[in-house]
Amino acid sequence: MADTVREIERKYEAGDATGTAHLPGLAGAGPVARVTDPDTAELDAVYYDTADRRLAAAGITLRRRTGGTDAGWHLKLPVASGTRDEIRAPLSDDLPRTLTSLVRARTRDAPLAPLVHIATHRETRHLLAADGTPLAEASADAVTATRLTGGADTARWSEVEIELAAGQDPALLDALEPHLCRAGLRPSAAPSKLARALKETGFDDPPAPAAAPAPGRAACAGDHVLAYLREQVDAVTALDAGARRGTEDAVHQMRVATRRLRSAFRTYGKVLDRHVTDPLGDELKWLAGELGVARDREVLAERLREGIDAVPRPLVRGPVRARLRIWSGRNHAEARRRVTAVLDGKRYLALLDALDTLLADPPLRPAATRPPGPVLAKAVLRDYERLAGRVEHALSTDAGQDRDVALHEARKAAKRARYAAEAATPALGKPAKRFARRMKDVQSLLGDHQDSVVARAALRTIAGQAALAGEDTFTYGLLYGREERRAADDERELPRVWAEASDERWREGLTA
Repeated sequence: MADTVREIERKYEAGDATGTAHLPGLAGAGPVARVTDPDTAELDAVYYDTADRRLAAAGITLRRRTGGTDAGWHLKLPVASGTRDEIRAPLSDDLPRTLTSLVRARTRDAPLAPLVHIATHRETRHLLAADGTPLAEASADAVTATRLTGGADTARWSEVEIELAAGQDPALLDALEPHLCRAGLRPSAAPSKLARALKETGFDDPPAPAAAPAPGRAACAGDHVLAYLREQVDAVTALDAGARRGTEDAVHQMRVATRRLRSAFRTYGKVLDRHVTDPLGDELKWLAGELGVARDREVLAERLREGIDAVPRPLVRGPVRARLRIWSGRNHAEARRRVTAVLDGKRYLALLDALDTLLADPPLRPAATRPPGPVLAKAVLRDYERLAGRVEHALSTDAGQDRDVALHEARKAAKRARYAAEAATPALGKPAKRFARRMKDVQSLLGDHQDSVVARAALRTIAGQAALAGEDTFTYGLLYGREERRAADDERELPRVWAEASDERWREGLTA
């Protein structure tokens, strides 16, 4: 079993030639009213990574630590600058699968091995508010790091670490920093002990990922498309751990990144050879579908709950909320198991490897070497024309199932046009950004319509289960009717939304 702790901290090192970092007195600094006497501990940690340090390159640390109050295995995943989620597992001799599975998208099939040993003599003081509320922990660490592979180089340094207590405002760190700097400390150049240990014990820097084209730098169309693809592949990999842990919105954002990738392959077929990207697109479609099982059910359950909440109490007949909880809970558990199985599967890891290979050796076509403006603008406008045709078809289709299908196809086209414009924004600037907003308006309206179609299907299923159990099904029929009316409202609104989004002024700046 693993526990998670949100860690918000800053590290400091000596700002002079002595190299010794001392913790200054902090009573009276900001809201700090009192500082406790120091507690001392001897911490002993071995850090694990692949031979090419894939975890370190992603700002991730995995260690086995003894000593102190939190002995065990610790996996630290970056959340934002200075903020990490520390996931803990009990002390054992073997690497715990609960942690290694969370970095599998990084490690793939490469083994994890001990790279660095870090011994720390720590003096910790607790910073307290006037009422005794813990504000932060301030630690002075004397560190000895030893390389465990390819030699036994050793490095020594001292540092000060300020870690917020649970629930405290990060602004406290800003309030304390001037006091620390006046005492001769400066923010550490290394984000973690491991990063500094790797640098000072002779490890070479890991290969840096290719950078996106810098603003203002001359770049060809291929540079921009590859930068966008790299951003989405990085998102898929970074969100993998959150999707496995059930972190809020992680599955959804991972699915969005897979869809953006597939859309870019299809939109920018003049830049990248579709004979190579189409098979990857098929695999991305599979992955998005698997991820969508969990996300779609979450969204649907929330929509149905909101629908019930809007019904006057006298009209909620029978155990409607309980029936929805049973349906939603069962579906949620099944979806979570399915997502985990997919992410543990060989097919998913093979897809990640294939995406890395494509970025390392992209199948560029002649248009990739041309200036980005005309190439990208033409692709965006091509997707717009595709959308226009689908909207026209939907609006001319009689109400019913055929129109529902046509509107869903138009929604997918709107999403593709939006993604195309977002990918082109670094090259085309504000015109692409404005165009993407208009496409999002169309996508959102059509998305609500499709959600209503799916909600009505779910209500039929749940009502059938309730009827078999002898329960009153009146409320399900009422909810079904409200969803029908909501969908009809969306259909009536579409001509106005489309007229605004298709206005020529939104395409004037997209010069092909």
